[in-house]
Amino acid sequence: MHGEGFFFQAFVYLAAAVISVPIANRAGLGSVLGYLIAGTVIGPFGFKLIGEEGQDVMHFAEFGVVMMLFLIGLELKPSLLWRLRAPILGMGGLQVGVTTAILSIICMLLGLPLQTALAIGMILSLSSTAIVLQTLQERRLIKTDAGQSSFSVLLFQDIAVIPMLALMPLLAVKAAPVIGATQGTHSSTSWVEGLPAWGQAGAVIGVMSAIIIAGMFFIRPFFRAVAQTKLRELFTAAALLLVIGIALLMSKVGLSPALGTFVAGVVLANSEYRHELESDIEPFKGLLLGLFFIAVGASIDFGMIFSRPLDIAMLVSGLVMIKFVVLLILGRIFKMGIDKSLLFAFSLAEGGEFAFVLFSFAVQSHVLEQGLANTIIGAVALSMAMTPLLLLINEKLIEPRFGTRQEERKEADSINEENPVIIAGFGNFGSIVGRLLRANGVGITVLEFDSDKVEVLRSLGLKVFYGNAARNDLLHAAGAENAKVLILALSDHEQMLKIIHMIKKHYPHLKIFARAGGRTQTYDLLDAGVHHVYRETLDTSLRAGSDALRELGFRSYHAHRATRTFRFHDEESFNELHHLRHDRKTYISEARQRIKDLEQILLSELKDTEEHPDAGWDTTSMLEEFGERSTEKGET
Repeated sequence: MHGEGFFFQAFVYLAAAVISVPIANRAGLGSVLGYLIAGTVIGPFGFKLIGEEGQDVMHFAEFGVVMMLFLIGLELKPSLLWRLRAPILGMGGLQVGVTTAILSIICMLLGLPLQTALAIGMILSLSSTAIVLQTLQERRLIKTDAGQSSFSVLLFQDIAVIPMLALMPLLAVKAAPVIGATQGTHSSTSWVEGLPAWGQAGAVIGVMSAIIIAGMFFIRPFFRAVAQTKLRELFTAAALLLVIGIALLMSKVGLSPALGTFVAGVVLANSEYRHELESDIEPFKGLLLGLFFIAVGASIDFGMIFSRPLDIAMLVSGLVMIKFVVLLILGRIFKMGIDKSLLFAFSLAEGGEFAFVLFSFAVQSHVLEQGLANTIIGAVALSMAMTPLLLLINEKLIEPRFGTRQEERKEADSINEENPVIIAGFGNFGSIVGRLLRANGVGITVLEFDSDKVEVLRSLGLKVFYGNAARNDLLHAAGAENAKVLILALSDHEQMLKIIHMIKKHYPHLKIFARAGGRTQTYDLLDAGVHHVYRETLDTSLRAGSDALRELGFRSYHAHRATRTFRFHDEESFNELHHLRHDRKTYISEARQRIKDLEQILLSELKDTEEHPDAGWDTTSMLEEFGERSTEKGET
């Protein structure tokens, strides 16, 4: 019966995830919010498919956070982590310190004792590592300046949990029992229990040193021996053994398991087994994090929220607003752009999962009363659930308006030259085109809207003007009236369409050459009246395919002709399918038929070259064929 109950609970959790996450993703809400919604639906205040055991599940699922930080550590080489020391200590330290001070003062003004106020301020200064990093990774924002700053602050917060745990017994409003008795299983099994402060510090330093030394000298030979067995499941077991072992070791000395596994990941970042470890741990991390988010959603006490809606609303809104303002100011102090500061502030404005542990410990240490702790925990859980929604609001509503307007208020560079070519956007695509033109003596005027990128390009000796190409006055200053060609190399597709409409209205003589990320974007550009559209991956893909054919033993002439034939028919098919794009059924049917036709053409050419191998180098027939295709293309 017990086994049946376990399987039923597993079925409920998995079904909730499989149903809710795709729906949330399709609605543009992201998987994290999908998991949170699933938890509220199946929880005690939804269909009641899970009950109090959800708290036990949360403690188990918190191990997903440990695995996540291990994987993040694998991505961060020690050199990169050293470069992040300023935001980790500076931005992270200021965020925790300033937020703690402000929240503590507010709590004291509300009549709470100093010790209680300080405990609440420290705990609420923390943000959700799991939700923030998962959401930023999904939206591919973790590598941005705002993403790196958020990660740095979160890392400092995770480290700050350790001294917070140590401070809780010292803040006790009344005498508390011996810590070992109040801390539960975690403390009763701690190796450092009863040791003096210097002994505990020595144990912590010793354990961290052991992890670093083992990672540098012993773990690599261990994985090498495991890899020699050529058993994938054994390597997976070894990876899990490493993470779980380090987590247990850190718990034994009273430290955060996530911190220990993060350090281990950083040590192994240069290891030849890094990618193998990532691929083996990733599925477990994803499942456990999803389980954790579901448990958070199920833990929200809607009964208490509905009984005290005004108090909870004030707590949640006050917490989010105070942290948002502090983070926004910090972002500006550290010279982040307004858009990046907004993303940074919205990402970290919620409470964190460590609040569940710290509030429980604070109650056991008699720093907080149980009723007050439960109320604040409900507000923290609700703020965590709001995080993906806040980021979505920022992305869809605030940044496109407020953020962009702020950037446009910056004074654009004065342009004192006129050239036949104007390039908007100087990233990977635009810079290659621009360098090719300059190398052939063609003058170009480059406009770039990313101020950080402008500084980098100028440091490389490239002449780039800061400004938004969507502004008519800036294009006029750049000599658009006398220019011949405008090359649009922006990554923002919607911005490119705005520029095209403005160009068609004010500078119709300009020939527009536009970059497109794929078929859909290309169709949009063609509809906007651009006739020179370039799918940025087409040439690279064909070149890779040609090289692969030669590597597999095909003759060079066949690889060349096959690539050329594929390109011609693909572009011909693309132009003809353009008019069917809004009739999905007909479009798919025609596209499928053209894929088959192209395969038959290429197979036929392969057969001809096999029967007549010298025909592959028949330059006369190749020139005639090229001329016929050029004529056909010109006529269309």
